[in-house]
Amino acid sequence: MEVANCASLPHTALVPRDTSAPAASAPAVTPMAFARAIVVAYERHAKSPAAALQLAQIAPTQLRDPNARMTAAQMETLAAAAMQELDDEGLAAYGRKLPWGSYGMLARASLSAPDLGLALKRWCRHHALLTDDVRLTLSASGPQATVSVQEQADLGDLRELTLAFLLRNVHGLACWYIDSRIPLLEAGLPFPAPPHADAYAHMFPGSLRFGTRMATLQFDAAYLALPLRRGEKDLRLMLQRALPIPVRPYRRDRLLVQQVRQALGNHPQECHNAEGVANLLHVSTRTLHRQLKDEGASLQGLKDEVRLERARDLLYRSTKPMKQVAAAVGFQSEKSFNRAFRQWTGTTPAKFRSGDG
Repeated sequence: MEVANCASLPHTALVPRDTSAPAASAPAVTPMAFARAIVVAYERHAKSPAAALQLAQIAPTQLRDPNARMTAAQMETLAAAAMQELDDEGLAAYGRKLPWGSYGMLARASLSAPDLGLALKRWCRHHALLTDDVRLTLSASGPQATVSVQEQADLGDLRELTLAFLLRNVHGLACWYIDSRIPLLEAGLPFPAPPHADAYAHMFPGSLRFGTRMATLQFDAAYLALPLRRGEKDLRLMLQRALPIPVRPYRRDRLLVQQVRQALGNHPQECHNAEGVANLLHVSTRTLHRQLKDEGASLQGLKDEVRLERARDLLYRSTKPMKQVAAAVGFQSEKSFNRAFRQWTGTTPAKFRSGDG
């Protein structure tokens, strides 16, 4: 994901986009409801959206069609034009304007944090300086981290757009800070599933719930300990490029190796092959192999590591017959287990158990 300029940062972040495809062939999956919400923002500012709609090539008939969709490029163009023309990055959702540059300021204020956890805490705290209509918090409970958006004012017709934008902005910026894909465990939206609910699968890959108590994002808390990999130079470049945040994940996931190990250890029956592991982690098998390669690992190598760890534990802590140990580790025969264990350790399971290995 790349981060947008300071104006489009909080808003174009949510637009479903496949950056591997040519712009001309990009699918129109973004709901026109978001464009209608931006028209509401213009109305609140007593200005006409005509020029912005024309720039985004959105016809009046499309705008009125409840089932219409637009491309990512159209949404990006419309949102950026609106925020510049209205000088309001909040797009009239809050009790006061968020002048152009507000979200760029927030990104810069958290840039010196030593890790992602502190950066996100600062970002959430500083967001309250922009508006008190919403309050963002970061919490961690055990292995799970949660970003929550508590509504403290009625957002009216702009509620859906504003909450979706905020969650995508937090997620996109977090990924940018640590230069890593952050898979979502779950996203929660505090409103009933809209007619265009399918678009949210592009915005928030993973488990998705509507009708929650508040807007939330949940992800592995281990990401909070990762150091920031961006500096002032990166931030200036990001803002100068004025690019949106595509939904396409980063190639790299700096916790993927750890997550694969956990999946193999906790769900052995579902991880017999790459497809099973990929399904558990909500990625494609191609992405799984590519990202592991980027991290200098392989699925087979990780399987062997997990098997060896399990075998050692059973041999050391139990008196199970060798055949049962072999089956528990995932081998169909004791002979193949013995051969693999010798390759891994240079000794046999029996010698390891007796302490002679």
